[in-house]
Order: sequence, then structure tokens, then C-alpha cells
Amino acid sequence: MQPPLTDLPIKTADKGFYSGFNVDVTVTSKLVVGALVIWAVAFPEQAGSVLSGFNTFILANFGLWYIYVMASFVLVCLVLALWPAAGRLKLGLPDDVPEFSNFSWFSMMFGAGIGVGMLTWAVAEPIYHFRNNPEVIQGAVEGGTAENFINAYQWSYLHWGFSAWASYAIAGLSLAYFAYRRGLPLTIRSSLTPLFGKALSGPVGTVIDIVAVIATILGVAQTLGFGVEQFVAGMSRIGIGEWLMNDEGTASSLGIIVAIVIIMGASTLSALSGVGKGIKWLSNINMGLSIFLLGFLMLFGSTWFGVQALFVGMWEYIINLPSMMFTVYSGDGTGGVADKLEGWQGAWSVFYWAWWVAFAPFVGLFLARISRGRTIREFVLGALIVPAIMCFVWFSFAGGTAIDMELNGAADGAIFGASDGDKIFAMTGLMLGEVLGWGMAVIIVVLLMTYLVTSADSAVLIVNTINAAGDEGPKARPHILFWGAALAAVVAALLLVGGLTAIQTAMVIGALPFSLVMVLMWIALIKAIYNDGRREAAGVTTTFDPDTSETQ
Repeated sequence: MQPPLTDLPIKTADKGFYSGFNVDVTVTSKLVVGALVIWAVAFPEQAGSVLSGFNTFILANFGLWYIYVMASFVLVCLVLALWPAAGRLKLGLPDDVPEFSNFSWFSMMFGAGIGVGMLTWAVAEPIYHFRNNPEVIQGAVEGGTAENFINAYQWSYLHWGFSAWASYAIAGLSLAYFAYRRGLPLTIRSSLTPLFGKALSGPVGTVIDIVAVIATILGVAQTLGFGVEQFVAGMSRIGIGEWLMNDEGTASSLGIIVAIVIIMGASTLSALSGVGKGIKWLSNINMGLSIFLLGFLMLFGSTWFGVQALFVGMWEYIINLPSMMFTVYSGDGTGGVADKLEGWQGAWSVFYWAWWVAFAPFVGLFLARISRGRTIREFVLGALIVPAIMCFVWFSFAGGTAIDMELNGAADGAIFGASDGDKIFAMTGLMLGEVLGWGMAVIIVVLLMTYLVTSADSAVLIVNTINAAGDEGPKARPHILFWGAALAAVVAALLLVGGLTAIQTAMVIGALPFSLVMVLMWIALIKAIYNDGRREAAGVTTTFDPDTSETQ
């Protein structure tokens, strides 16, 4: 057995504006993102039509691929946690210890990975599935009734539970393993070295990193798109101005621009301060506010409904998980039940799987960055189970309260009729009345702001890390400013041209090539762990030497 590859040179500029950056990855990524923004603004109808056509083709032909890919992520995480030889391995050198406390680690992981979605979808998604899901389509239960309550939760948990976090865990494990055990650059291409070796120093690796950057920008744009709509709704609720909303009750063009300027301005300033300062403090703040809001809903919301949703819903989710993960609905072209099931799965499960894949390079690299010194088993349990349960608790008490208020007539359709981003404001306003409801709306807006800023500034730092060939050190300020502005431009352009649908479509398209990269990542990781076990048995070193490594 030969020692593992511990040197993967990636060419970077040694002077000029791009000093320290891989010019091919950085410039190509900028050109692709810039072209997308210009195309969407200059030719909105053509852009909308082409993107829609691609989206339809992908959902119709790659639904099975996405479903099986996500199922493989969950299975691989379980194998790595239970495999003794893998679970005890440290993501780093033997003497490395975690940089962050468990609380900060969980806070940053949850905030960057999925936190902002809680404020929109913890209320909105259970309500959607309460009225329509595969059981309703097949006639097993009537939508909008108490009998469909638990069904709504098992499907919500499917989309926000172990599958989502397994995709992040696969990416994070792969990157941390090869960066901190092998001393390779902290970038996407390094995770494929067991398969492609030093060829990743060239064009193959460049393409992989470009795909990761574009997927990251589109995945984060999707999250920010939802957040901007909700932020505008919240600003309107607390009386900042009716001009933020249009006649349809959604964010106006001016409202979108104002929200993006505020969010991206704050996130860029945070990104300039780095992970250990701005991002860490913001993550701790939003975790504290999240606990406060969640505690309020648990104590003063529909507590019994929430408890049922949490425990019974989790039980139904876990026992039905194999079936839900592997079932692929295929239409027959008649417009009947089969077509409706296929349409539902494409609009929900396949869309979510694409979203999590697009988010995975960003969240995975960020998780790797904050997880050095932890074991694989600790990482999997921490990144897979704890955040998933946190999502379940959010969904059960926030969504359960909303459903209960509609069932008992207290809401009288006000929550059902609100836009997705406004549902949580409508619910808390009905619970607390005008004055206290206003105060709670302010807290939710602040919490939303911290989540959005955390997601955006983390994404900017991660994109720069990939562009800088894995360099985690301080990046040139102009590049942070550029990617902050670029991310803002992507969100604004697509929202103004085609609303959230345009962002969703672009994200689904961008996620497809990276889903193949992620499959290769877990194959490479399994191969590396297996071979490292053989190396240990043969007395061959499995980690890099920091005294001789040029990457350290």
C-alpha cells in the first residue's frame, strides 16, 4: 500500500487583481453568473421560456435520478456512522481539537444550512400537505380534515429531515476528510482524488469547481428569494410602509430591491469579518431568537397538536421512510391519479432534492470549515440527526398551531389565505392581537434578517474559498464585494423577471450536474476510508505531515 495523495497543486495567480485565486474558476464563474443576470434582464420572456423548458425536461426525465441519489446519501451516512473503522476516524490530525463549542457549531450549521427556511416553510408546508398529498390524491383520506393531519407531517419531515441533512453531511465529510486528513486544498475537486488523482489539478478539477460555484450561487439565491419575499411581508406588517407590497399582497419591485440592498449589504460586511467573528456571532444570535420564538409557540400555541405532530409524525416518518425515499411515481398521460402523483412528486420532492443538492457545495464546505477535529461519527450524528430533529420541532409546533387554528375556526381562513412568507405573521398576529402581534413581528423580522445574512455571507466566503483553490485565509476585499453584489443581482433579476418560479427553475437546472459530482464524492470517500484501513493494517501513514506540506 502506498501513502495517500497529500499534494494537489492548483494554479493560482501570484500577482495582480486575482492574486491568490484560480483565474480559470473565478473568471468563468463570474462570466456565467453575469451572463445569466444580463440575459434575464435583457430578454425576460426568452429567458423565462427557455428556463421553463429545461425545468420541465429535467423534472420529467431526471426525477428518478434525484430520488435515488438522495436515498443513497442517507444510506451512506448510516453506513459511515455504524462502520467502526470509519466512525472513529478524526477529520484532521490526531492532535486536532474542535475550534468551536457544540452550541456555536450547531448554531452555525443550522443557520447556514436550513434555518431561514423554518420561518417560511414551518408554517406553509404542513398547511399545503394538510390539504393535498399522495394519500389525498389516491383517495385514502380527505384533504383539510383532522384525519390528514399526520400525513401532512410525514411528508414535511421527508423534505426537511434526514435526506436534506444527509446531502450536506456527504459534502462536508468528503471535504473535511481530504482537506484536514490529507492536507489537500479545501475545495470541491479535492474530494474526488481517490478516483481521479492528480488529474484534478487540471481542466477536470476546474470544471468541477465551476459547477460547484454556480450551483452554490443558484441554491443560495433560491433561499434568499423566499427570504426576501418574507422579509418584505414582515416589514409591511410592522408598519415600515405599504409601498413594499403590491396589490396582489406580494413584494413589489421596489420592496424587493430595498430588501436585497439591506440584506446583502449587511451580509457583505459580515463576510468581510470572517467566520470566527461576524458569522459566529450572528449564528449565536439567531439561534437564541429561534429558541425564544419556538418556546413561545410551544407554550402558547397549540401544544397538544404540536406534541402529536412531533412524536406521532416522527414515528410515521421513520417507519415509512424507506417507502417514501424509494417510491417513484410515473404518470400514464391520462390526467388521472398517476399523473397527479407524478406532478406532486416533481413539484415537491424532486424540487427539494434539487434544492438541497444545489445548497450542498456551500453548506458542505462550510460544515467542513467549522468541523475540523471532530470524528466522522460525531460529524454524522451532529450534522444529520440534531438539525433534522430541530426542523421537526419547528414544523410540529409552528405548523401545528396554524392548522389547529384553522380547524377550530380561530383563524377563519386568514392563515390559509396569506402568502407563504406572510403565514407566520398572520398566525402570530391572530394569537397575540394588534400590539403584542406587532412586537412579535419585529422579533421575527430581526430573526429572519440574521438568518438571511448568515446564509448569504457564508455563501460569499465559501465561493471565494473555492475560487482561491481552497485557501481559507482572508480574501481580497474586492472579490467579497463582487460576489455579494453578484448574489444580490441574481436574486433581484430573477425575482423581478419571473418571481420565485424563475429562481426555482434556474436552481433545478444548476443542481443537476452537481448531483453527479456528489455521487462521485461518496464513492471516493468510501474508497478512501477503506484504503486507509488497509494502510493502517500495513503500517502505512494515512495523514499528511504538516511540517512538509505546502498546503498547511
